[in-house]
Amino acid sequence: MHRVEEFSHAGATLIAERRGHGERVYLLVHGIGMGRAVFADLARHLGDGEVIALDLPGYGEAPEPARVLTIERMADLVAAYLRERVDVPAVVVGHSMGAQIALEIAVRHPPVVDRIVLVGPTVDPAARTAPRQLWRLLRDIAVESPRVIAAGAREYVHAGPRIRAKFRAMLAHRPEDVLARAHAPALVLRGEDDPVAPPDWCARVAATLPDGRLAEVPDHGHETMIRDAAPAARLIRTFAGEA
Repeated sequence: MHRVEEFSHAGATLIAERRGHGERVYLLVHGIGMGRAVFADLARHLGDGEVIALDLPGYGEAPEPARVLTIERMADLVAAYLRERVDVPAVVVGHSMGAQIALEIAVRHPPVVDRIVLVGPTVDPAARTAPRQLWRLLRDIAVESPRVIAAGAREYVHAGPRIRAKFRAMLAHRPEDVLARAHAPALVLRGEDDPVAPPDWCARVAATLPDGRLAEVPDHGHETMIRDAAPAARLIRTFAGEA
């Protein structure tokens, strides 16, 4: 049974879709231009426990805030949701921009986090410009399936006309400056063919985290959790102690 709820804090609102029950809680945080719908396949494969997928403010069905939120402010909002609506520390799974948010939650609000999973983490400092990020995204999309392209297109439409400002907020965040302060156990997960999160950057992220490790999903790109999420789910469940 799915439950959908709104949560507001400091002038911004997110939407949370909750499914399942149990002591373990997975919280899924989407990337730029996306929404909770892209996690449908991953949620089905995450096994026992509760899975919570979010629409961040201005994405999916969540209303636009008065001002585009920084990565830090989005982390504060999600952490407030976890404190008020979730009884146990969560396994926070962030994809792409969502990995930046998951990282900041672990740094700024460690009590709400059991561990973090950074899937296809952005932003690689070697490509911290809009043209370079867009070029990497286009390279990834060019080899994806029609299902992935269609899902992404729908979500980008939902993200609305302020997508450029949201993109700037993502690029302004510097994950490399805070990695060493995230003490929760961390899994850095990348698709083997992901041009957005290249291997040298992901290896640097895993090595800089105090308790980090790196894993790859063969034959997948940046959208590894949209197209056939089962391999990623197995790695996440093993990391979380389920298997």
